[in-house]
Amino acid sequence: MSRLEAKKPSLCKSEALTSERVRTTLSVLKRIVTSCYGPSGRLKQLHNGFGGYVCTTSQSSALLSHLLVTHPILKILTTSVQNHVSGFRDCGLFTAILCCNLIENVQRLGLAPTTVIRLNKHLLSLCISYLKSETCGCRIPVDFSSTQILLCLVRSILTSKPACMLTRKETEHVSALILRAFLLTIPENAEGHIILGKSLIVPLKDQRVIDSTVLPGILIEMSEVQLMRLLPIKKSTALKVALFCTTLSGDISDTGEGTVVVSYGVSLENAVLDQLLNLGRQLVSDHVDLVLCQKVIHPSLKQFLNMHRVIAIDRIGVTLMEPLTKMTGTQPIGSLGSISPNSYGSVKDVCTAKFGSKHFFHLIPNEATICSLLLCNRNDTAWDELKLTCQTALHVLQLTLKESWALLGGGCTETHLAAYIRHKTHNDPKSILKDDECTQTELQLIAEAFCSALESVVGSLEHDGGEILTDMKYGHFWSVQADSPCVANWPDLLSHCGCGLYNSQEELSWCFLRSTRHPFVPQTCLPLEAVGSASNLTLDCLTAKLSGLQVAVETANLILDLSYVIEDKN
Repeated sequence: MSRLEAKKPSLCKSEALTSERVRTTLSVLKRIVTSCYGPSGRLKQLHNGFGGYVCTTSQSSALLSHLLVTHPILKILTTSVQNHVSGFRDCGLFTAILCCNLIENVQRLGLAPTTVIRLNKHLLSLCISYLKSETCGCRIPVDFSSTQILLCLVRSILTSKPACMLTRKETEHVSALILRAFLLTIPENAEGHIILGKSLIVPLKDQRVIDSTVLPGILIEMSEVQLMRLLPIKKSTALKVALFCTTLSGDISDTGEGTVVVSYGVSLENAVLDQLLNLGRQLVSDHVDLVLCQKVIHPSLKQFLNMHRVIAIDRIGVTLMEPLTKMTGTQPIGSLGSISPNSYGSVKDVCTAKFGSKHFFHLIPNEATICSLLLCNRNDTAWDELKLTCQTALHVLQLTLKESWALLGGGCTETHLAAYIRHKTHNDPKSILKDDECTQTELQLIAEAFCSALESVVGSLEHDGGEILTDMKYGHFWSVQADSPCVANWPDLLSHCGCGLYNSQEELSWCFLRSTRHPFVPQTCLPLEAVGSASNLTLDCLTAKLSGLQVAVETANLILDLSYVIEDKN
């Protein structure tokens, strides 16, 4: 018997954030996420020392899931960001960078954590109420009767992920496909509460991106030989479908939800096969045209069904079960017993299709709320990143359907919001403090740290040493190339602001983003004619951005409020 070791006492550390090790580790994490941010963000390759899969990405979902974080404080930060991304799919890097910046900026002030947390909550509330208000100068309505703003939203997501390696033409093509796939999931005659369908992403690697396409219905990948064995169905009405979630292989150890009664002296295998054939007879008598099985169908049952001109397809897999249930209206059958007539569903038609080197059995729905996005890219790495990006874009469109507003992207919302907060805290501090115990001086210090954190997120968009400006009218973000002359006429060097809404030919004055300047009130109430005239805007999802802002501030407050870290060393 091995010797038992004595249990070690837990390790308790106080003043966690003052530790040099924690500050250094937090700084490293900040540099990692900051360097990934934006369309020109640097890619990261993540792999372990023992080999295996190598992930090349700049997306927060892939990045944080592959990073090994051991310190408890950093675990709080990364877990908070991952939880946000799992629910909203977007603004993960924004959340992580803002949280790191808030922690760093506040630490330099030396104020009591309770004061900082209280004022951070006030400023967060001010931001959210402004971004949701009718007077917000960086929020635009999304009109679902027009594709212009929706395409801008999807395009903005695609261009922010450089590892997808898309050209401008490919970006436009994929953006249109994503929007079409999303629109196909919306029921045509929906009234009141809408239940969306689903877009399935089908991989076609080592193909041209421009060959990607969207088809209504579900594609089941099969070999060419299997497709040749399937009998064509010619029917003027809808095809009747039976969907099985249990095995039809005759395996006695897996009979699904039912039971098999066997008389003494009778072979178990023969009894199960007889029951399968009885099941096949019921399917034929019920005029079923198509049998789909999640698992395996016994060869004898397959042959019996084929003899009666019933198409039988097995090994569908668990992934397609939910979409098949939605599209066909079937109730998955989980036993070998008698089948209820209510369990059957239908499809409009079936056909075969070939894309690249792959062959598919195509189920065409009665109502196209389920569709297949055949996604092509040049290699595995680019395809994996493009798949994640398409999933993000589809989810963002769903969020936008619930709340039909978008925020100006490209850093303009952050700089505009920082200008608004500075003006508000400088000219009307009492509306923020109210009956709070904090002083105006403390408010000014925390507000500056908060605004600086927002502007640092914007600064992360520049990776090539260029200068960042903001205009004194709208409070938008402007970028100047690194090799531009130090003293120049700004309109000659600038073209459009970060979101693309305003151009440099307007009568504007600029200053460097981090320079000392008197607080000004940015123009609110965004004019609709300005939005309508812009055809290539960079936009962010309002719902995801609001959640990211809230998660960043609340996570920073939680970390700043930590007094002790207790670690179990056993």
